[in-house]
Amino acid sequence: MTTTAIEKTGGRTVPQRDPGAEHGPRRRPGRLRALGLPYLLLLPALVLEILVHLVPMLIGIVMSFKELTQFFIRDWGTAPWAGLDNYAVSVDFDAPVGEALLKSFLTTCLFTLLSVGLCWLIGTAAAVFMQETFRGRGLLRTLFLVPYALPVYAAVITWAFMFQRDNGLINHVLHDQLGLTDSPPFWLIGENSFITLLVVSVWKGWPFAFLIMMAGLQNIPREIYEAAALDGAGVWQQVRRITLPSLRPVNQVLVLVLFLWTFNDFNTPFVLFGRAAPESADLISLHIYQSSFQTWNFGTGSAMSVLLLLFLLVVTGLYLTLTSRGRKSADA
Repeated sequence: MTTTAIEKTGGRTVPQRDPGAEHGPRRRPGRLRALGLPYLLLLPALVLEILVHLVPMLIGIVMSFKELTQFFIRDWGTAPWAGLDNYAVSVDFDAPVGEALLKSFLTTCLFTLLSVGLCWLIGTAAAVFMQETFRGRGLLRTLFLVPYALPVYAAVITWAFMFQRDNGLINHVLHDQLGLTDSPPFWLIGENSFITLLVVSVWKGWPFAFLIMMAGLQNIPREIYEAAALDGAGVWQQVRRITLPSLRPVNQVLVLVLFLWTFNDFNTPFVLFGRAAPESADLISLHIYQSSFQTWNFGTGSAMSVLLLLFLLVVTGLYLTLTSRGRKSADA
């Protein structure tokens, strides 16, 4: 059907044809381009993700099935096919290689548990404290974020100097000024190296937890706390009944991110202890590095890396499943 419009000109009426009647509804010329714009903007990030993460990961998986030693570094593609031998060596906990890997894995689990727990506890306490209004709060917030803003290498090198036995600041305060030790202890070797690693990890990790918890606390209305205070709830009851339940979605993401960052941390032990970490602070990331670049057995090192990846994927999947079920039951 043809639609017309009537226009009055002077004393007569002139029918006018609707220009869109014959051609149907017009599409906006930029609609298709607008639909493809998000994908075009994501293309550089996708290409970098493939080149930086996926391609090296696939190469590492292939290397784990090869007998890749120092004799095949120039042309690793010609290395003999080893099948599952590298994985068998890595999980043989009765042999020296597997036993050392298991000890490193258990050390890393303990270190991650303590570091993530302390980072979360200190960050949450500081975020709750910073919700109160007092003079100098803005300056204190800035100071709390300094460890997170500093470059990792600069911060860890500074800590390494502070933990020196003879001329470090830590021993100067503990031994020379306070007299808490009989002799200056060694912090970068021996059993104390685990404490050193934990202190540095918590120091540079808790400001991230503080920042995330601060953002989460901004979404909790102050009226809820005021109503709870009128009902006689104390500070601890407000934190337990209001703050922590309201921050459950934030905590789920925060704990997962801290776990992955801490478990895979390589920079901190490498800068603190060098290529060979003490046995008490032998994290699995540095242990895999030593197995690959010191013994020149890249096949076994790649197999260890793949096993670590599978472990992290399984733990992450279980964690997300459990937390999603807990969220659904809480909402119900």
